[in-house]
Amino acid sequence: MNPDDRSRVAPDLKSETAAAPEEAGKSIHLGLLGRTPPFTRRQRRVFWIASTAGFFNEYDRALLSLALKQIQAGLKIAESQLGAVLSMIRLGYLLTLLLTPFADVFGRRRLLLYTVMGYTVFTGLSAVAPGERTFVMFQIVARAFAGAEAAVAMVIVAEEVDAAHRGWAIGLLGAVSSIGYGLAAIVFAFINVIPYGWRGLYAIALVPLVLIIPLRRVLPESARFEKEKLEGLRPVKVWQPLVQLYSAYPGRLMMMVSVASLASMGGSAAALLFPKFLQDTHHWSPGNVSSLFFFGGALGILGSIIAGRLSDRYGRRVMGAAFMFLSPILTVWMYTAPGWSIVPAWILEEFFDIASITILNAYSAELFPTSYRSTAGSALAVAGTTGGALGLLFESVLFNITGSHARDVCYLTVFWIIAPAIIWFFPETSGRELEEISPEANAI
Repeated sequence: MNPDDRSRVAPDLKSETAAAPEEAGKSIHLGLLGRTPPFTRRQRRVFWIASTAGFFNEYDRALLSLALKQIQAGLKIAESQLGAVLSMIRLGYLLTLLLTPFADVFGRRRLLLYTVMGYTVFTGLSAVAPGERTFVMFQIVARAFAGAEAAVAMVIVAEEVDAAHRGWAIGLLGAVSSIGYGLAAIVFAFINVIPYGWRGLYAIALVPLVLIIPLRRVLPESARFEKEKLEGLRPVKVWQPLVQLYSAYPGRLMMMVSVASLASMGGSAAALLFPKFLQDTHHWSPGNVSSLFFFGGALGILGSIIAGRLSDRYGRRVMGAAFMFLSPILTVWMYTAPGWSIVPAWILEEFFDIASITILNAYSAELFPTSYRSTAGSALAVAGTTGGALGLLFESVLFNITGSHARDVCYLTVFWIIAPAIIWFFPETSGRELEEISPEANAI
């Protein structure tokens, strides 16, 4: 192909991702979620289809936490082994690092289609798991597919939207995805009514999943991926994105991994054990827990949108450090608060926790080049998973000493509060084009 031919078929990123005069970006009001960025028609389609990936990841994650007491009873999991079981399930996200390189080699769209099918199968198997071991095994594989879906969806949005609104779009993606958490909260309120209890809640997830598969087929491929494919910059071997990720920008990678690991070491046990804590310690009913997570969570997820917009205006580094510093402090409050004061404590903690996750997600998409950007997104998930698994294992060890999950969670926040200091060493990325932030290594 000669240069003239290539110029006719290579996608122009400005024409693909920015609004043309005849197709000016339009902002849509979403009620509680606020307005969307000024998306073009293509950007709107990409955004809404990509948001379905995070929806199912959030539903699955929320369901395990909300129905933990019932799952524990149904599968006869010992109290002293609970942290270890949750840790093993979280390890499923480690497998996303084996899946996401396929998105950097073969395309973002194709991997989204395959991961939704894998997630559907293993979510269905989780609903009929006969015992603890099989449930854990099915959940591990389901988490691998769900984590890969969410990582690639976030990369697609980051690559498609304009630089000035990238943080806003990623924040809104997180907020829309959190609707899956809200759905889990709603159905959990009926856990004593729905046939087969917690197993029925997992089966419910299969209905929208089947409906989503045809929708994914109209998702366009990322313009940046297509451009690099035509220019010969796309990796051709599945192992290449992994090698490039660990060799091209080692400093950035180590900083991102450290922040995600430390935050998860302190935060994972707090999030997973909280619904059980409310039922065991404060004697809340499933309906009360569901109401808090649905109505309070609706306020908490605004942290995603607000974090995105503030980080576009004031910078990822400043806002990320501030949000992550407040999260562990509020976690200690919500595990020690008396009576109903636990409600505002949880809402504020959820707000700042979601806000800090939004900043980290934006960084994972911005700090690395297109040729291995999806792999970088899964590296963030792997770091969080590893840290979270270690935190849950520590919680199990501490429980054998203290006999109190709440006290253990407060001790673990020591790891979490270290993470904000590392963010100060991150480069500032807000308002800059991806190619300026992270040029391909062979072009430096």
